[in-house]
Amino acid sequence: MSEPSLEPHRGVSRRGLLLGGGIAAATTAGAALLNPLAASAAPRASASGSLPNPWSLGRGAYVSRHGTALHSGGQAWKFGGTNTYYLHTSSHYMIDSALDNAGQVGLKVVRAWAFSDGTASGQAIVLQSAPYKYDEAAFDSLDYAVYKAGQLGIRLVLALTNNWGDYGGMPQYVKWFHPSLADDEYGDSTGNTPNHDLFYTDPEIRAAYFAYVTHVITRVNRYTGLAYRDDPTVMTWELANEPRNRSAGTGFGNANGAPLRSWADAASRLVKRLAPHQLVALGDEGLGLDKSSSDYPYGGYEGNNWVSLISLPAIDYGTFHMYPVGWGETTDPVGWGDAWIAAHAKAAATVGKPVALEEFGLPIGQSPASTDETTRDASYQSWLSTVESSGINGFQFWLLTALTDDGVLYGDYDGFRVVFPSSTATLMKTAAAMLAG
Repeated sequence: MSEPSLEPHRGVSRRGLLLGGGIAAATTAGAALLNPLAASAAPRASASGSLPNPWSLGRGAYVSRHGTALHSGGQAWKFGGTNTYYLHTSSHYMIDSALDNAGQVGLKVVRAWAFSDGTASGQAIVLQSAPYKYDEAAFDSLDYAVYKAGQLGIRLVLALTNNWGDYGGMPQYVKWFHPSLADDEYGDSTGNTPNHDLFYTDPEIRAAYFAYVTHVITRVNRYTGLAYRDDPTVMTWELANEPRNRSAGTGFGNANGAPLRSWADAASRLVKRLAPHQLVALGDEGLGLDKSSSDYPYGGYEGNNWVSLISLPAIDYGTFHMYPVGWGETTDPVGWGDAWIAAHAKAAATVGKPVALEEFGLPIGQSPASTDETTRDASYQSWLSTVESSGINGFQFWLLTALTDDGVLYGDYDGFRVVFPSSTATLMKTAAAMLAG
């Protein structure tokens, strides 16, 4: 793949998407389907008292790992799910809308963010305004999302920081402790990311991140009365969304990604000590299956070594993402995706860990393979069939969204949006049921 396509997938990460923040109007056709008065009827949970979730408390209620399988309720368990990242900074109404729709689609797992760092992030709700400064009032949205998911029997995967600058993330940590350094989130003039990658090695940055992780995992939810670590609704803690270590990549030094691996080892052990009954994942894209490959996602350009990362003792299962078009695979993105899925299933089995395809998508209107929803559905069907036949433990498509506080559809900021009802939602419902057996 040519070098210009080495930029993060979907253009420039999700900056435009995430900072769009649910304020865009729906299309005229979409808006006609909606009740314009719905927002005024937004339910509000009371902050007084504790409300139980459907699972009985105790170790049997948690999702657990047994070899290459995940178990729930004492039985092997596979899942269909999605991503709805914005729950942590949304109103109760938007949370209800999104999670109710996920339930109607039959999805068992929703992945969302559990971080919002720095007052310059462009977000009205900031969970961590500065290192070691946490806004308890701002955690209301995340608390309510965990409570609501528990009521619906939906499990959550919660990411604890971001490789990208959306909602702060790793670049914000670096700015806090090294304000004079230029932001090289996407690479400097040589494509390297030495400033960004200080996140993995700087002792002060690591300490601040570990402190935030400890605060979130051990804090008590105002709606359930449970510490997050004691709530089976939280299936997985993810160390980061899409961590990359390009300064240790091909042409920059150690293509085995030693700084990222060392950080992930320490962080995953901390999370496992704090939350021994919940799962731990890295949240990476599955990059670096073959560091000598000329095919960008397989190769070592980003400094990641997927097999080495999922082999860490405190990592319970591997994750991988899939955006063939954004990665430059435009000739046959569907076939390339099928091979990418099968390769990760095979590698995870060799390590003896479960694996989930936790993000994937084709953008409508931006690829010959995804010019409309019907064509995209056919592509997704191929991928989901490969997920099932390869023994993958779960899938989570990017991105199920619902209504904003204005009662209109959340904006389609990156071309990947899926709404309910739609043909794609029906496809995902069928695939989730089949994978569950």
